[in-house]
Amino acid sequence: MQVPPLHPEASVPTSRPTPHRRSASTGAVIAVALAAGLLAPAQSASAEGTGVRIHDIQGTTRISPLAGHQVKDVPGIVTAVKAFGPARGFWFQDPNPDDNPATSEGIFVFTGSTTPAVAAGDSVLVSGTVGEYYPGGQDAGLQSVTQLTKAAWTVQSSGNALPAAVKLRPSAVPARYAPDVHGSIEKLPLKPDRYALDYFESLEGMRVSVDNAPVVGPTNPHNELWVTADPRHDRTARGGTLYGSYRDPNSARVKVASLIPFKQRPFPVANVGDELTGTTAGPLDYDNFGGYTLQATELGTLADHKLARESTRKQKNDELAVATYNLENLSPKAPQAKFDRLAGALVHNLAAPDIVALEEVQDDDGATDDGVVDAGQTLKKLTDAIAAAGGPAYQWRQINPVNDQDGGQPGGNIRTAFLFNPARVSFTDTPGGDSTTPVRVLREGGKAKLSASPGRVQPADAAWKTSRKPLAGQFTFRGKDVFVVANHFNSKGGDQGLDSRIQPPARTSEVQRNQQARIVNTFVKQLLAVDKNANVIVAGDLNDYQFSSALKTLTSGGVLTDQVGRLPKKERYGYVYQGNSQVLDHILTSRHISRPDYDIVHINAEFADQASDHDPQVLRWKP
Repeated sequence: MQVPPLHPEASVPTSRPTPHRRSASTGAVIAVALAAGLLAPAQSASAEGTGVRIHDIQGTTRISPLAGHQVKDVPGIVTAVKAFGPARGFWFQDPNPDDNPATSEGIFVFTGSTTPAVAAGDSVLVSGTVGEYYPGGQDAGLQSVTQLTKAAWTVQSSGNALPAAVKLRPSAVPARYAPDVHGSIEKLPLKPDRYALDYFESLEGMRVSVDNAPVVGPTNPHNELWVTADPRHDRTARGGTLYGSYRDPNSARVKVASLIPFKQRPFPVANVGDELTGTTAGPLDYDNFGGYTLQATELGTLADHKLARESTRKQKNDELAVATYNLENLSPKAPQAKFDRLAGALVHNLAAPDIVALEEVQDDDGATDDGVVDAGQTLKKLTDAIAAAGGPAYQWRQINPVNDQDGGQPGGNIRTAFLFNPARVSFTDTPGGDSTTPVRVLREGGKAKLSASPGRVQPADAAWKTSRKPLAGQFTFRGKDVFVVANHFNSKGGDQGLDSRIQPPARTSEVQRNQQARIVNTFVKQLLAVDKNANVIVAGDLNDYQFSSALKTLTSGGVLTDQVGRLPKKERYGYVYQGNSQVLDHILTSRHISRPDYDIVHINAEFADQASDHDPQVLRWKP
């Protein structure tokens, strides 16, 4: 990446800069310009001297009142240049703001694949067409970015001081995220003192800053991380921000990217709980990979707070340990290092559980879509790595899916599978299980028994279309039967983001998860109807929160207890997304399983260096 050298930046105030003048309303400016013929639709020739300024273009809603019009000689100071990628351009900002907190004073000038010949500190007059860019396309539901396209500009002078950045701080960012209008918010007047999304929108394109920012989302492969401007709000025990309800999405989260050339300043490799000390500043952008983004021209110094990976205790001889672990598209094509890290975690961090419900086990040729569905090589490579790490000689059980019918990465044929330690637990092998035959609950001597073990739960039901089918297995530990159902519910793909222009955002994928949860709940009820004291464990990546309707459906009738709810509040997470520490994986137990010891083992989600994007979980109890 090549970015022109940045000029020294002005000092950062603690609030929006004091206006130097009062401007006429946007509507008045537009009316005068149109009446005088100085403002034209995009298809017409524009005229000299429209008198339009950036805040007139931005307006008081998310949609510019000048969208589709050409503007001429809009003044401002270049604050940053994006000189890489297919969406290049620059931000410029009016150094003389109006007195309306709802109107932004900054805007992005899109130049396509051409690097603009400007530098930060240039005083420019910009002409171009006003437009609204929807990241991901208008149907994605995200907010738009007001920008200038087909632009031309003149540089009047260089080396000017940059407009002072607006400091993001707890007292400035409203706690309430957005109005619940059950529809689009993009044409509503902005209320930056009331809603966080309105506050950020009122600063779109402007220079903002955050001081001594706690890292709440680790550095990702795209060199981005998440910070919070409210260090005291809903923090986890290890320094993240806890997502504990739909009502509170932690409004002060902001993504940080960098415009500084990598050779000049490598992007910090940060874990959750670290801190960007000093000032991080740059224009406020918005994109389809994480909402409002501070495009840094100045990066704080990384303070490494030495976040440690956790290890859980070893189960006692009379305790059964059952774990769940999403392996994130594991196939033989993955580097040996990934197998070694996953194996080391199972042996050492998870203390070699007796049973492991695995998710995202791919077939033997990974994402190559050639009809291969067997995963024997994948599981052998994993169990060999476990043995090499000093672990037990795990065996596995699984059922191959129908090719390309279980969703996930095309050609990968991900599925759930069981590992178990035969020195500690026995698997009850009952033939008859295949990809399409549903497992049934039988009665034998007053006890519950599976018609097939392993067997799939209602695999032909429409609820499992392009989604993984639950795998049920019957185990024996110290003479007691234990039924485990491994799950991987359908993903949140297609749901609108928290920062969607539709509020509250639509969660369309939730419908299918509710159907899936109902099927698993019914299956558990069938087991308990035969034997009310049956030991049943439902585990896996359910792709939903402990407070979601899917989990309420799964636990309905009191047949299952979600162990997440028994943890201290600050420990209820095992996945980090857009700076929110949240729950997607669960272990649930039937009522006969009393006083289990449950632990989410934090080894992945909070770290830039991950073997998987999920943290594993383990449950121990004495049957």
